[in-house]
Amino acid sequence: METANQHSIFPKGQRLPTDWFTGEAFLHPLVVKDKNHEFSAGAVTFEPGARTHWHTHPKGQALIVIEGQGFYQEKGAEARGIKKGDVVNIPENVEHWHGASATTKMVHIAITNYKEEVQVTWMNPVTDEEFDKVNH
Repeated sequence: METANQHSIFPKGQRLPTDWFTGEAFLHPLVVKDKNHEFSAGAVTFEPGARTHWHTHPKGQALIVIEGQGFYQEKGAEARGIKKGDVVNIPENVEHWHGASATTKMVHIAITNYKEEVQVTWMNPVTDEEFDKVNH
C-alpha cells in the first residue's frame, strides 16, 4: 500500500513553531534569500486543522497550492477555499491567515518577498471560533 508521502513532491521538512502556527505545520525550504534573491520559497505542509496565525508581509507573498485543500482569509473578508492548482497573490501589508481545512491536509509553496531583512510580521492566533466558522 502506498503512503501519502509517496505522493508528495517535497519532503515534509521541519515542524514550524507554535509561536506562529496552530496545529501541525512543517516547512521544507526551497530557496533562501541571498545576493541573487530578495525572496524565500518553501513547501509548507499543514496537517488537517493546522493554520498560520494572522500575519502580514511587507512586500507581499504568493502561495501555490500543490496538494489538498484549505483556506485563505484576509482580515474583514470572507474566507475562501483553496485547493491543488490554486495560486493566491497576497498584497503587501494585508493581514491574513492560511492553512488546511479541518479534515484535509494542504501543502503550498510560499514565495515571500523581503523588505530589507523583514518578510513577515506575526500577530494573534486564528481562534478556534474563527476557524470553525470557515469550515462550516
